[in-house]
Amino acid sequence: MQKQDGISLSCGTCYTKLCNTRVYTSLQHSIAVALIVWHFTKDIKQTLSGLFHDIATPVFKHAVDFMNGDYKNQESTEELTTEIISKSKEIMSFLNRDGIKIEEVCDYHIYPIADNDTPQLSSDRLEYTFSNAIGKGLLNLQEIKEIYNSIEIQRNEEGIEEMGFRDIAEKFVKTMSILSSSYITNEIKLSMQFLADIMKKLVSKNIVTKSDLYKLSEKEIIEKIENCKEENISECFKLWRNATHINESDVPVKDKYCVSVEGKMRYINPLVKSGDEYIRINKISNTAKENIERALNFKTKKYAYLDFNF
Repeated sequence: MQKQDGISLSCGTCYTKLCNTRVYTSLQHSIAVALIVWHFTKDIKQTLSGLFHDIATPVFKHAVDFMNGDYKNQESTEELTTEIISKSKEIMSFLNRDGIKIEEVCDYHIYPIADNDTPQLSSDRLEYTFSNAIGKGLLNLQEIKEIYNSIEIQRNEEGIEEMGFRDIAEKFVKTMSILSSSYITNEIKLSMQFLADIMKKLVSKNIVTKSDLYKLSEKEIIEKIENCKEENISECFKLWRNATHINESDVPVKDKYCVSVEGKMRYINPLVKSGDEYIRINKISNTAKENIERALNFKTKKYAYLDFNF
């Protein structure tokens, strides 16, 4: 768990001038998710599942999913969660003390308040929306408090528990729609693919091992990149870190670092209480519907590139 303090929630995009992202750690995110789950459930197993949900996260987070070719679902590293928990003597001793089985806390997907499918609202999705909104100046703490206090546990269309709002949550949806687009800009996608390609090359050159990506911090990996004498790894990494803009194209560009990546669509269409029913906000608010559709229709140019060959 402590290793998550050396991993950025922004998947490493905070290390370049291209992206307006801040350093916010996977450990901070995990603790906050656990606190949200506890607030709404008071259930220790669900809370621990929220706390442990990113325990298997490697350096640069979902950039390793890009490395594994899983840039749409971004779940390729989650299968290690059980293994990592089981190998921790400290965590296992606490679980045994409290009579909790590992299978009750190793998969937060089984608890809908902790996690559920897009576009539903869960603790994980709520936390990174709030933390990113703070980081980008879209919401202040008082606004977040007001939104948070309007959330309750409701029942969705399938009769499953889901976090929803007591009243119209248009401010939340507007903020979410802005963030949704920001997650899949070409600056973000290119940066995550570049980090994935850097790590592939480091592994192929035996500079790091795949297991190092799960054991070392981002700071330690960056030091290896910057001190690397192989090919042009350190030089291109420096160019990426200091770049302030990218180029975009509808066709591939030769002799440049040029990529075309589909991003994972992250958006939320939350439930809102309407009389005795719980209804998706896009069905009762035209403003929210427009914001959600704007997020879903966000498009970038097919190719993005930087002026170097890697």
